[in-house]
Amino acid sequence: MDVRSGLGARIAAARRALAAGNSSLPLPAPALRITNGLAMISLVLSSCDLLRLCSDRDRPLGGRELATVLCQLASVVYLLGLLASPSAAAHPKTPAPSGDNDDGGGSPRRPLAAAPAPMHAGVEDDEEIVAAVVSGALPSHHLESRLGDCRRAARLRREALRRVTGRGVEGLPLDGMDYQAVLGQCCEMPVGYVQVPVGVAGPLLLDGRHYHVPMATTEGCLVASVNRGCRAIAASGGAASVLLRDAMSRAPVVRLPSAKRAAELKLFVEAAANFDTLASVFNRSSRFGRLQGIQCALAGRNLYIRFSCSTGDAMGMNMVSKGVENILGYLRNDFPDMDLISLSGNYCSDKKPTAVNWIEGRGKSVVCEATIKGGVVQNVLKTTVQTLVELNIIKNLAGSAVAGALGGFNAHASNIVTALFIATGQDPAQNVESSQCITMLEAVNDGDDLHISVTMPSIEVGTIGGGTCLASQAACLNLLGVRGPNCDSPGANAKLLATIIAGSVLAGELSLLAALAAGQLVKSHMKYNRSSKDVANDDS
Repeated sequence: MDVRSGLGARIAAARRALAAGNSSLPLPAPALRITNGLAMISLVLSSCDLLRLCSDRDRPLGGRELATVLCQLASVVYLLGLLASPSAAAHPKTPAPSGDNDDGGGSPRRPLAAAPAPMHAGVEDDEEIVAAVVSGALPSHHLESRLGDCRRAARLRREALRRVTGRGVEGLPLDGMDYQAVLGQCCEMPVGYVQVPVGVAGPLLLDGRHYHVPMATTEGCLVASVNRGCRAIAASGGAASVLLRDAMSRAPVVRLPSAKRAAELKLFVEAAANFDTLASVFNRSSRFGRLQGIQCALAGRNLYIRFSCSTGDAMGMNMVSKGVENILGYLRNDFPDMDLISLSGNYCSDKKPTAVNWIEGRGKSVVCEATIKGGVVQNVLKTTVQTLVELNIIKNLAGSAVAGALGGFNAHASNIVTALFIATGQDPAQNVESSQCITMLEAVNDGDDLHISVTMPSIEVGTIGGGTCLASQAACLNLLGVRGPNCDSPGANAKLLATIIAGSVLAGELSLLAALAAGQLVKSHMKYNRSSKDVANDDS
């Protein structure tokens, strides 16, 4: 470290201490106790010497006598100063940061030595801090730790951004967000938050219970469409759901010296005789993570090992990753020549539409179905059973096949999944695999009624962790009755959320297909999905 910069930092710290009213630099506790003791001894000895001097008035004054008087005065001045600040003398402490010491969850305070020294929190320092960020002297991502105030860090980061880019973000809200909750969990270097309207569709009658479904979206007509589907389902007796699987996956890729050696590792981890041992190693990483299966794929001397496990009410990516690391460490005992290339080898497969997720499942695999009465199809959906069945075959099945779709044999499952993901604090990028869905329609009861189902093999959701901790998202989870962990039956809340998503997709599929069959799509979007301001300025 540059000596001059270190000296400058010390001088600046001393100036801030003086400005705060500290006229002396604190001493370590042992040194302070020794100094206090020496002052008391000096006071006692000098007092005794002065008493002897007063009793012997014929004694001439010399250097010793003068030194005794000076020691007496110095000791008295020191002890009077000590009495003026007794708390500081008795309990010397390092000053605490000006910001919050509690992360809001009751966690212990972080040692001061491990955190950057906080800057003075006065408003007068804002200009200096912004200038330091703009010049690059203070990295933007250090603001929270240096200031100890997450909201102030976001405000000053906004100003620095405006000066650097020459463009303001006045329309981006700053107030109303708990930036302490965001820190270290949801978003780095925040400057505000984006407002997304939340509508409520329903009630969705699913498995005998009613749910009012929160949907965060900027697409007009979406909530109205799902709401109409919910109405048709409820009028026909409701929908039913089945949870087929519940297993999050992570697939590292390792390299062995040869393909033969990689095949030996494949046989070892897939052997039924070794599963219990590997499961016990995996399960040590979490109270709720439980290994369910291992599947391998070989490409040359590279081995892709797909671990699947239950994760309780969490979505579970971090949980399964920790368990995988434990197993890889264990495997090195028998395969020391194994080289870990990546903890994720894309065979998981996360945030990508893949056949392995469609076939094997990832997260929650759900089927949801309902039988819609013929009268409801005519009166609520404004079409016929036969028209809907034919449309689904030609559009969702044959049309998707012509397009070479992978898991996209549906009308708009992604619309509903994304809206619910944003509203409930899920990872929106996992909409990619969570929206894999095949929609099936057929005429039943001698062609009078309509049976509709959606099969969704990889809904990846949780009710704890990630964005579920934020107030708005927690409120939406609470509306559905699935907020936080289920203490009585761990994992039940996340499973229920997955079935509600599938039921909402069922309602959305039913309504959109009906709108297409009845020729109402354009009319509906012209009514709900165009701003009157835009229409007034558009002659098309």
